Amino acid sequence: MAAADGDDGGIPPGDSTLPPLLLLGGNRVHLLQGGDDLFPAMERAIEGAHTEVWLATYIFHAGGAGRAVADALAAAARRGVTVRVVVDGFGSHDSLPTLREWLAAESLQLEVFRPLERWWAWFQPGQLRRLHQKVCVVDQRVAFVGGINVIDDRFDLHHGWSDQPRLDFAVEVHGPLARAVHATARAMWTRARLGHRWREEMRSLARSGAPMDRTRRLIRRLRGRGAVAGLAVEGAVPPVQAAFVVRDNLRRRRAIERAYVDAIRSARQRIDIAVPYFYPGRGFRRALREAARRGVRVRLLLQGKVDYKIAALAARALYDEMRAHGIRIFEYTPAFLHAKVAVVDDDWATVGSSNIDPLSLLLNLEANVVVRDGDFASALGQRLDAAMALSQEIVGAPMKSGWRARARRAFVAWVANAYLRLAGITGRY
Repeated sequence: MAAADGDDGGIPPGDSTLPPLLLLGGNRVHLLQGGDDLFPAMERAIEGAHTEVWLATYIFHAGGAGRAVADALAAAARRGVTVRVVVDGFGSHDSLPTLREWLAAESLQLEVFRPLERWWAWFQPGQLRRLHQKVCVVDQRVAFVGGINVIDDRFDLHHGWSDQPRLDFAVEVHGPLARAVHATARAMWTRARLGHRWREEMRSLARSGAPMDRTRRLIRRLRGRGAVAGLAVEGAVPPVQAAFVVRDNLRRRRAIERAYVDAIRSARQRIDIAVPYFYPGRGFRRALREAARRGVRVRLLLQGKVDYKIAALAARALYDEMRAHGIRIFEYTPAFLHAKVAVVDDDWATVGSSNIDPLSLLLNLEANVVVRDGDFASALGQRLDAAMALSQEIVGAPMKSGWRARARRAFVAWVANAYLRLAGITGRY
């Protein structure tokens, strides 16, 4: 992918500049579809919290589902549980006054990642790099990770209410992986707090008895480092291997992209990807084309009910290229598609917050779980099969040339690169 740092457009296998994917065994991983599955499970976990709850989300809506989650968080804080919540300053902007009222408890601290409460905040460096993760972790023993914001399944901030719930997924994880999620959620909250209280934090460090030790601990928290081994798990636990993969604008800037590309390069039978915003760089597209050339069945489930026209235009600009190499494309029309999931062969799957577009792969803070387990991959694959059966497949001979197709691709590429440059990313995407 010709992107962030002016590289040549690909992620070479075994790239030593990226930390390796850390797969941890001894986890229980349960697939959740939509907020109808996620929110009751999350609320039960919060109600059973003994020591701490951390939650990070892009959208925390001041609506019915949001109120139920907020009530569970506030009740935990009143019991003496330490509760830390961080929301994105853009995604949750309109809800902030209500959230501050709902989450007013002594043991509960709400932070806003890159707030936009004043118009000139837009001109501060990095404002286009948003907190897009959706994670919650309770007592370092159970974690929830996925693409589901804290908002009703049938409500969209821009389009209002719909009859059908959006298609989205998350996972509930019990086991050692929960500690990795905890480290990242804590890092996101700390980064948000330092973003507007750095003077207060610096004075506290300077006045402490061991300022260097405290500074080192702070840096570790900001980088999301935390122990992930040695966690006792109750009951019989299947040896499910899973990895928590983040994109954090620090050391792990390409980790999610690399996880996808490595899996695609090793695929032998099938690749199914569901994502609303699809505009990968050249290296990612090359990996998909090469997989299809090897005889791998490659299917893409993309949005048919459009929420942002420019995002749909970007994806459709690539339809002819993908289909010309045997890649099948389905557009999901029953409701809005918000899922960011994939299944590769019989034992690799990912669920998370990362789209496959420049914002998610190069700018936003994202979090995915990669699961190496046949039963989990089968369960997610069945959900994708069912969704594709309800979708419209793009058929007909793909156009390989033509001035309209070239103009559309050129326009989308120009917009993508202009946005990335505005965000401080150099090189071509």
